[in-house]
Amino acid sequence: MTKKLEYIWLDGYKPTQSLRSKTRVEKDFGGTLEECPMWSFDGSSTEQAAGNDSDCLLKPVAIFPDPDRKDAYLVMTEVLNADGTPHESNGRATIDDDDADFWFGFEQEYFLWDVNTQLPPGFPEGGYPGPQGPYYCSVGAKNAHGRQCVDEHLDACLAAGINVEGINAEVASGQWEFQVFAKGAKRAGDETWVARYLLERCGEKYGYAIELHPKPLGATDWNGSGMHANFSNGAMRNAGNQDTFTQICEAFSKNIHRHIDVYGADNDQRLTGAHETEALDKFSYGISDRGASIRIPVGTIDNGWKGRLEDRRPASNADPYKVASVIVTTTKESGATAKKKATKKKATKKKTTKKKAAKKKRTR
Repeated sequence: MTKKLEYIWLDGYKPTQSLRSKTRVEKDFGGTLEECPMWSFDGSSTEQAAGNDSDCLLKPVAIFPDPDRKDAYLVMTEVLNADGTPHESNGRATIDDDDADFWFGFEQEYFLWDVNTQLPPGFPEGGYPGPQGPYYCSVGAKNAHGRQCVDEHLDACLAAGINVEGINAEVASGQWEFQVFAKGAKRAGDETWVARYLLERCGEKYGYAIELHPKPLGATDWNGSGMHANFSNGAMRNAGNQDTFTQICEAFSKNIHRHIDVYGADNDQRLTGAHETEALDKFSYGISDRGASIRIPVGTIDNGWKGRLEDRRPASNADPYKVASVIVTTTKESGATAKKKATKKKATKKKTTKKKAAKKKRTR
């Protein structure tokens, strides 16, 4: 049966990449990823190639039923160079999580943006609505603006099989959030990007652009938009001790620039130390602390120090692939991995000796 395949990819624009897509018609298509062929596009039109050598390749990596079009699918792809190597704009290819040991939950905040007024819905022309507070999780036409578009987006994501776990109105008028959870860093990135794509497409029907800038209204007294990254690996989910989480947080404290470099453009406007943020150039962590760089959720402690951490620094415009990639890298470098834990069991005698030595070192 003839099907429409919408190939989706990320362009090469800097500092923030945008979504691109085009439709391919396939006959006798059965709906599987394996049936999706490689495709090409003109990279000179997307800042990904020069005009005299413009072919880039699209490698299908995930497929979802298209909730809005008849006999159609959404195909998330990676961008490759003409020789088949990953393009420099391809953040997905940098993720070291082939065994899907890492689980991610992204809290994607955004503003609906009226293309006629060039303001979020609920903002009066030439002014501002009341201060933040009554809009968070609000109901009623006075404070909740754009709900029809937001609800349609949720339905579209669920129909596509994207694991959106919730939505809510955020602290500013016209600001909303959805949460995506997936087992596997690459899968989490795939689902978050396709959810963003569907949001853009829903917005088209209502005259809304989707604004992912972390502070689109400038230096105002409003919380910015973020994409908090909740993450765990096998070691964290089975740890049962505080030391594992401290070890990871301390590793993050030594790699501030590595993370901030991919946590979104203009994030300095959001991470100021005010509005429940830690300053961009500082690092802190704490239990239930919404003003810390990394929050240790109380659920992790209540579960006997087994669970997740929440990195609150990524901006709303960050690439979830690149965010996941650096989180995986730093967590692995901390030594807190399930693989290391398994090794400990095999060398009990040696480890005990090391443990005693380490204990002595700490008490000196």
